[in-house]
Amino acid sequence: MAQLTCDNVILGYEKTAVTGLINFSLNKGDYLYIIGDNGSGKSTLMKGILGLRKPMEGTILFGDGLKQNEIGYMPQQTIVQKDFPASVEEIVISGCLSRSGLRPFFTNKDKMLADEMLSKMEILDLKKRSYRELSGGQQQIVLLARALCATQKMLLLDEPVAGLDPETTEELYELVKKLNREEGVTIIMVSHDMHAVSKYASHVLNLVKEPVFFGTAEEYFASHAKGQEDK
Repeated sequence: MAQLTCDNVILGYEKTAVTGLINFSLNKGDYLYIIGDNGSGKSTLMKGILGLRKPMEGTILFGDGLKQNEIGYMPQQTIVQKDFPASVEEIVISGCLSRSGLRPFFTNKDKMLADEMLSKMEILDLKKRSYRELSGGQQQIVLLARALCATQKMLLLDEPVAGLDPETTEELYELVKKLNREEGVTIIMVSHDMHAVSKYASHVLNLVKEPVFFGTAEEYFASHAKGQEDK
């Protein structure tokens, strides 16, 4: 069974749709890029998958042992968030909250998991540092470690390289690729970076086209090339 399925889904606010009709399925280990212009519903779809926004039509289904509260999410950062007064360790371990229910404290298992994710992201040495004192790239890697505390199954990343320099961008992309290729974590990433789409994606969801396009990366670029030839 597919890990995630959107079946005839339309998302929007109040009675106004912001997406077209969305149909796709992802299996464990897929790497989906969601592309489209501003306002095409990319972040709204993310919220739908996370259960933060109910579809106006259709159903979002989970399978292959995935539960909605096991999805790791890395949102776009705001200026306020970048200046958040907490340690790296506190930020990362907060990723365990989605699984802790009403428990008002972190267990030793949570602390061990946070250390494991810091080590996996090669930033264990930053554990006691203040988050607000880190570079933009270091902050993004900390947030990636935080998202991994919520899941080892699926990660949703909303434009994670926005504002980063090319070297740091490549470093983050490679960390995500390693999680996907070596550990089988399903990746869903919102991005405008078409070079990265061509390099990393297994599948593409283009919310601009009507009907909404979903297919393999090869199918997407083949259809895009044909569209250019037909103009």
